[in-house]
Amino acid sequence: MKIFHCGHCQQLIFFENSRCVSCDHKLAYLPDLGVVGSLDPAGGDIWQCPLSPAEGQTYRLCGNYRENICNWAVPAADLDPLCRSCRLTRVIPDLSRPGHKEAWYRLEVAKRRLVYNILSLGLPLKNKVDDPVHGLAFEFLADSHVVGAAPVLTGHKSGVITISVVEADDAQREQRRLQLHEPYRTLLGHFRHEIGHYYWAQLIQNADRINAFRQLFGDEGENYNHALKQHYERGAPADWQQRFVSAYASSHPWEDWAETWGLYLLMTDALETAAACGLSLRPGRPDEPSLQPDAYGTSLKPFDRMMDDWFPLTYALTNLNRSLGLPDGYPFVLSTAAIDKLRFVHESIAEQRGRSVDVQIHVPSPR
Repeated sequence: MKIFHCGHCQQLIFFENSRCVSCDHKLAYLPDLGVVGSLDPAGGDIWQCPLSPAEGQTYRLCGNYRENICNWAVPAADLDPLCRSCRLTRVIPDLSRPGHKEAWYRLEVAKRRLVYNILSLGLPLKNKVDDPVHGLAFEFLADSHVVGAAPVLTGHKSGVITISVVEADDAQREQRRLQLHEPYRTLLGHFRHEIGHYYWAQLIQNADRINAFRQLFGDEGENYNHALKQHYERGAPADWQQRFVSAYASSHPWEDWAETWGLYLLMTDALETAAACGLSLRPGRPDEPSLQPDAYGTSLKPFDRMMDDWFPLTYALTNLNRSLGLPDGYPFVLSTAAIDKLRFVHESIAEQRGRSVDVQIHVPSPR
């Protein structure tokens, strides 16, 4: 994530902010420019931004802005009332139920950061209205009150990502993490994982990389439901850390890809943030990690350079979190095999940038 400043007073602002705490100007993310900008009224529901890249541009606020759900803007010439991120959501929680509006807000915050990450990587992103066959949609669903009704499963199928509303509740999500013996479980992590299934179809299925995928990840033709059943009954193999980025990745090649993809998005977001903050590490000893302040930006860098920067960053994150009394920010150790899979994701994205691939999407992923 980049670092942003108010265009009126230069106050530091964050991606999620909707008002400057210093000068009180309204703020909005301008997706056409990739910046959070302060706004001036330009008549009616039209706004302008004083930043020089926005000169001559006018905007409307997303239809969900007034609901305090979204902080994005829409170019004034665009007739759709919703921003590019909100158009991806086709089912929202039942707002008559207590806590659901707060959950909807948290879900949209996580999704907007995901969308930012996806667009910064140059990946194609269309909604189901513009592209009913190959587009993407999100549905935020809650468990039914009906006795005996099946619980909502977070997962992906045919370009539709379902997120269980309960995952927006920190206490409930932590309880599930403990039940499943997971070292790491976040709302944003769910989004990153599930969209990995979507992009498996976009980048790998029916493409010339499928054979290379099978050599690294295995045969996706393995019975998916049976594989998950076996995983939950028996657990991960004892040597999973030597071959996978997580224990869950060992359950099936599709899950291996999605877990690896989710980690790759986490890495690119964190590295961009570190670079934008000017973070550097100057070790006191030659055997300690070092990191240059301009190590990583939004563009795809050589994979080996990315990994060289990642390990020092996780070293700093782990020590900072432990100082705060928190669990490790990145509680994983990457094996050579896992790094090879991350390299494959990196190369798949690099190959796809700027191209449109016609595919059929049918990868399920209940979690």
